[in-house]
Amino acid sequence: MKIFVLADTHNHLPANIEVLADGADEIWHLGDVCAPSLLETLENVGPPVTIVRGNCDSNFEWPLVIDLKRNGLCFRLVHIPPDRAPENIDVVLHGHTHVPRNERREGVLFLNPGCVTRPNRGAPASVANLEIAEDGKLNWRTIALR
Repeated sequence: MKIFVLADTHNHLPANIEVLADGADEIWHLGDVCAPSLLETLENVGPPVTIVRGNCDSNFEWPLVIDLKRNGLCFRLVHIPPDRAPENIDVVLHGHTHVPRNERREGVLFLNPGCVTRPNRGAPASVANLEIAEDGKLNWRTIALR
């Protein structure tokens, strides 16, 4: 299973979004879409889109947190990363910091695809691909945007 992951688009999608999401089974957006019309564009790419609300989003219908189970692993999608590793979650995917992340804390894997706009701390604008094998093994790859 392949998931295309992005966050902090702040009114802008990558120009080559269709190419970046090619082959994805799902798209996960980790908040700060800002313009709800961007969600429609993202949905037109094809795969089902799951979205959480970021601190810059005004659509209160979007949830702050979504827990998903894929190939035996429990994922938490959230915009602002929690201070502590949540219980009964294997992987936390978050945005907000605008910096890519792949770090294990307290037994939980924290992943951040970076951001599409306004990267932080010298990081390039980026998105990511998450591959989840049937046995639950993960492959996380950040993709720098040009």
